[in-house]
Amino acid sequence: MFIDRITLHHLRMPLRSPFETSFGRIDARECILIAIAADGLIGYGECVADRDPGYAYETSGTAWHVLRDFLAPAVLGQDVAGPAAFQRQVAGVRGHPMAKAGLELALWDLQGKREGRSLADLLGGARDRVDVGVSVGLQASPAALAQTVEGYLAQGYRRIKIKIKPGRDVLDAQAVRRAFPDIRLQVDANSAYTLDSAQALQPLDDLNLLWIEQPLAEDDLWDHSRLQLRFRTPICLDESILSPRHARQALEMAACRVINIKAGRVGGLTQAVAIHDLCRSAGVPVWCGGMLETGIGRAGNLALASLPGFTLPGDISATDRYYAQDITVERFTLNADSTITVPSGPGLGVSVDPAAVDAFTVARLEIVG
Repeated sequence: MFIDRITLHHLRMPLRSPFETSFGRIDARECILIAIAADGLIGYGECVADRDPGYAYETSGTAWHVLRDFLAPAVLGQDVAGPAAFQRQVAGVRGHPMAKAGLELALWDLQGKREGRSLADLLGGARDRVDVGVSVGLQASPAALAQTVEGYLAQGYRRIKIKIKPGRDVLDAQAVRRAFPDIRLQVDANSAYTLDSAQALQPLDDLNLLWIEQPLAEDDLWDHSRLQLRFRTPICLDESILSPRHARQALEMAACRVINIKAGRVGGLTQAVAIHDLCRSAGVPVWCGGMLETGIGRAGNLALASLPGFTLPGDISATDRYYAQDITVERFTLNADSTITVPSGPGLGVSVDPAAVDAFTVARLEIVG
């Protein structure tokens, strides 16, 4: 694929309702849409870095800089064999996995369009629908949380994840479990606790949760291994897993029993598939997390989650969970069995709505080789 041009769109998209986690509250999401022109085709990718460095150190601003000044120049005017070759070409750029993942996703889209194959087929997907759930942000009170959860259950979601933080954890989870004794329920702390303060979470062991996600620091493996010994409930790692190497180390030290795989967090689909393969060979279940993606990133997540090792419901959700208007023509909807259908068209299997992109664009940059 000879790369002629790369266009960046810095998007700011209003959410249908505010989303609050342990590291903050947002009512609009920022991301970067990446368009790569090669061989008469255009491939699209999404860099999921948001405005603020809460979830990770990358932001839409730092990703814009790295894409413009380092990653785009590494491939512009060159014949790139494919996503794996791209990863080798940018190996000299330390870190910045979300920026790399966004550009790599556009290359996967190009490859699929060139070969007439869907992304799921390219990755080795094994199903045409994937089991999904919904992530529920912090609410005003435990009662309000239970009411919000009831609304999502009425929409057809069969797995619920609630966000927690110190002071808003056990009582919230207990309220949801009392209201809905049989639902598949999990909690996500987004690194809000220390090894000592996490002791307050011990009552969660009695709530039959699927798992407790990322309770400790975003760069920690060791203390998670110590915490897992204290809990019957599985620990799931998210922010701590930045590469296949981190996944291997986490499994070797028993730091978790489940891994959340986000392509953006680990640097791209190439690494995401490698982590999937590693966990599958070790008999460790994985699931696909979400970053409030547009239809571009959501299509990539669905293709990834179609791989055979993704045996747990993902945080993918329908388009209207987050956006009244998306940047893709296609909208993803929830099937009656709490699944979403995997796109089957060439590449990502979705098309961009230019008018929507223009409406949400706050900055645009075209880089020509």
